[in-house]
Amino acid sequence: MSIEKDSERRKLRQQALARWDNEGGSVPPSDGMSAATSDMPPLANAELVQLQVRVIALENLVIALLAEASDEQRELVRDMATYISPRPGYTRHPLTLHAAAQMLHLADRGRHFGDLDGPQS
Repeated sequence: MSIEKDSERRKLRQQALARWDNEGGSVPPSDGMSAATSDMPPLANAELVQLQVRVIALENLVIALLAEASDEQRELVRDMATYISPRPGYTRHPLTLHAAAQMLHLADRGRHFGDLDGPQS
């Protein structure tokens, strides 16, 4: 990869990470957000089941994509997991910690799945 292309990818990665901070992904929702969601009816059981099915499908899709990914791309997933982990001095929110651990687990499963999918005789 050329130095210029690598520099452009780093710039794009930094912009994506900056959006995480700017769009509220790393901070708790404001009171306005809490008020907006309090008007929403609870999800029905069928809707929850459908969400579970979609999450399982997306998780397996990510694993399949990571199986074909380069080591550099899997390292990018690890970098993002480290990035969303709480920084020193910030509250260690259990959901964020679990999300980061899941990302690392998905990267490992993708690598493992890719190793199993090697040449067969």
